[in-house]
Amino acid sequence: MKTMARWNWFRLQPSRWLLVGLGWVIAVGVWAICLPAYAQENTVDYTYTNVSHRDFSHLNLSGTSFAAATARETNFEGSDLSQTILTKASFLRANLSEAILSESFADRVVFDQANLTNAIITDAIMTSTSFNDAQIQGADFSGSILDRYQVIQMCKYADGVNPLTGIATRDSLGCR
Repeated sequence: MKTMARWNWFRLQPSRWLLVGLGWVIAVGVWAICLPAYAQENTVDYTYTNVSHRDFSHLNLSGTSFAAATARETNFEGSDLSQTILTKASFLRANLSEAILSESFADRVVFDQANLTNAIITDAIMTSTSFNDAQIQGADFSGSILDRYQVIQMCKYADGVNPLTGIATRDSLGCR
């Protein structure tokens, strides 16, 4: 009998259900407002943005998009940029040392004068991309698709072994 009385109490007072629902809405709203002030880096879309001179060092940027972004002299040291879209972006004089760019799509990207020392750029698509005067000591390009002209140019000064993968830069580029 007590169970029926409790059940009837909720059935007879729909305003109680409204209050419970309103309480849940307020609780979820407070929770959302009280989340940390920073967003997870890899949920931000940087397409068509100018992020020049910013510091993105040691961040998880995996799966983001820097398509058509300007990232001149930006610091990406030690960051995870795997599976990112970099199409038509400019990383002129950017610091990408020890960055991970595996499985990234970088069509028509400028890496001129960029620091790619010890970067891991495996299984990436880097067509029509320029690496003029880029520092590539210890970079691992294994399995990446690069324009033959850029490979020939980089082979002229490729040197070093990647400390994480153990692959020589010259070997990863297929230099003779």
